[in-house]
Amino acid sequence: MNKGYQMTNKFGAKSTADDVLSGLELNGKRYLVTGVSSGIGLETARSLVAHGATVVGTVRDLAKAEKATASVFEEAARAGGSLALLELDLASLQSVRATAHRLLANGQSFDAIIANAGVMATPFGHTVDGFEVQLGTNHLGHFALINRIAPLLVDNGRLVVLSSQAHRVADIDLDDPNFEQQAYDPFVAYGRSKTATTLFAVAFDQRHRSRGIRAAAVMPGNSLTDLPRHFPQEALQGLFETVGNARAEAGLPPLELKSIPQAAATSVWAAVLAEKDAIGGRYLEDCAVAPIVDTSNPFADGARSYALDPSKAQALWERSEQMIGSV
Repeated sequence: MNKGYQMTNKFGAKSTADDVLSGLELNGKRYLVTGVSSGIGLETARSLVAHGATVVGTVRDLAKAEKATASVFEEAARAGGSLALLELDLASLQSVRATAHRLLANGQSFDAIIANAGVMATPFGHTVDGFEVQLGTNHLGHFALINRIAPLLVDNGRLVVLSSQAHRVADIDLDDPNFEQQAYDPFVAYGRSKTATTLFAVAFDQRHRSRGIRAAAVMPGNSLTDLPRHFPQEALQGLFETVGNARAEAGLPPLELKSIPQAAATSVWAAVLAEKDAIGGRYLEDCAVAPIVDTSNPFADGARSYALDPSKAQALWERSEQMIGSV
C-alpha cells in the first residue's frame, strides 16, 4: 500500500509548501504551529496563512518574533488568513502549562497541530525542570503541551511531529535519558530526541485514531536554517562532508540541501493534504511515506524500525509521564 501510495503522489523532494497547497483555500481551517519565528516553522505558517488559514504560532520571545513574522502578517492580510502569536518556552513545564491553559480557555479547535520547534546539538545542559536540554525541548515539552490540549484537536484532525534523519544516529535510552551515567555527545542526544519525537507520533496515533485523528513524524530534509547555530561553520561543513562520504560509500545519491520552502513542504502536506490513514503512525520524507531502512548507515534515507516500534513508543510514553509528572 505504501509503495503504491508514494507512486501516485505528485509531490516530492523538490516540492515547496506553496506547491503542496496550490489551488487550495483553507479559510475556516485552524492550525497550531510551534516555533514560527524562523526557519521551517516560519515558512510553514506563511504558506498556511497565504492560503487563507488561521495559524496560532508559538514563539519563545514575543518581541523578537513580531519583527521576524512581519512578512507572515502581511501575507495573511493579503490572503484572508490570520496569524496569532503565543509565547511558549518548551524547555519550561511552567510555560507549557500556562500556554496550554490559555489555549484551553480560548476553546477554539485545531484541524492540525504541527510540532515544529526544536533545538539541535546544544552544549550539555538542563532545562529548568532538570531534563537534558534536547530531550526536554524537542520531546518532553511537546509531549506535555500536546497531551494537555489534545481535546482541541477536531475529530479526524492530524498531529504532525517534526523528526530528523538524525534519529538514525541513536535510539532512545529510557534508563539514562538525561546523560547522568554516560558521557554527553550533542549529536547522539539530538538523535535520541528525534527518535523520541517519532515514537511520540506513533503512540499518539494509537491513542487517538478512535476519533479519526492520525499522527505522523516528518523528516523535513536538510536545509540551512538557524537550527544548527551551535555548530561553528567549519564543523557544519565537516558534518556535510561526513554525510556525503557515508552516502557515497553506501551507493546512495549525494545529499541535496533543500531550500526552506522545500523543507516546509512535507509538514504542510501531512497536515493538510495527505491521506491521513496512509500516513498515520508513519515516518514521512519528501512528501511520501518513507520506507524502513535498517542499514547501520546513519545518513541513509528512511526510518529505522526502532523509531516506529509500538511497544517502544508505549514504553517511552510511560517514561515521559513519569518524568513530567502531572503537568
